[in-house]
Amino acid sequence: MLGTGVLLNAAKHQWKEHKGNLFYHVSTDEVYGSLGETGFFTEETPYDPRSPYSSSKAASDHLAKAYYHTYHLPVVISNCSNNYGSHHFPEKLIPLMINNIIKKKALPVYGKGENVRDWLWVEDHARAIDIIFHKGKTGETYNIGGFNEWKNIDLVKLLCEIMDKKLKRAPGESAELITYVKDRAGHDQRYAIDASKLNQELGWKPTLQFEEGLEKTVDWYLANTEWSEHILSGAYQTYYQQQYELR
Repeated sequence: MLGTGVLLNAAKHQWKEHKGNLFYHVSTDEVYGSLGETGFFTEETPYDPRSPYSSSKAASDHLAKAYYHTYHLPVVISNCSNNYGSHHFPEKLIPLMINNIIKKKALPVYGKGENVRDWLWVEDHARAIDIIFHKGKTGETYNIGGFNEWKNIDLVKLLCEIMDKKLKRAPGESAELITYVKDRAGHDQRYAIDASKLNQELGWKPTLQFEEGLEKTVDWYLANTEWSEHILSGAYQTYYQQQYELR
């Protein structure tokens, strides 16, 4: 939140000299809170963050909107669902599971794995940002989502199937590594984005089916184990132990 405020102040002063500039604030679906079994987040959904982490993101969104209304700073905001693809930091669900499957380590799944997330290929997100930056309307918010909901446990099991094939392991071998751990504090149950506005007004839609994108992601990590090992060294191990303490 404070970082966004610093950037907004800097942009406000620069904007006086560079009228063609745009402040693009890339945000997240977490600001909307948690959905029940049905329904979707739209651009009109009231903010309802449930953790200090997501609350700070919501606060930064509000700051960006306030600068637009108060100072007429040209601001546009996009709120995106979970991304996946190459170069994803190894603490995140998909790369964490891929790396642990390779090493035959435990696959820590929060709670019962029932939390639902909407997954989007990272290059589709980048393409959406480019479209919104060049064609989006100042002062507007655009939701970006993959229309692609998965329970965490189902996603992990699919990854296990893909990895067993890629690593030439017996079917079901990797799934035996699944270990349920204490649920994360303030863990929202379900996120799901309605990206209809972005589709109807700017013509964007996802290009890649999830199963295809997941295979591409697995292939990248298998071909870039050195990159992952470099990231995983050092202080991350302490974070891993604290975050995924077994029940």
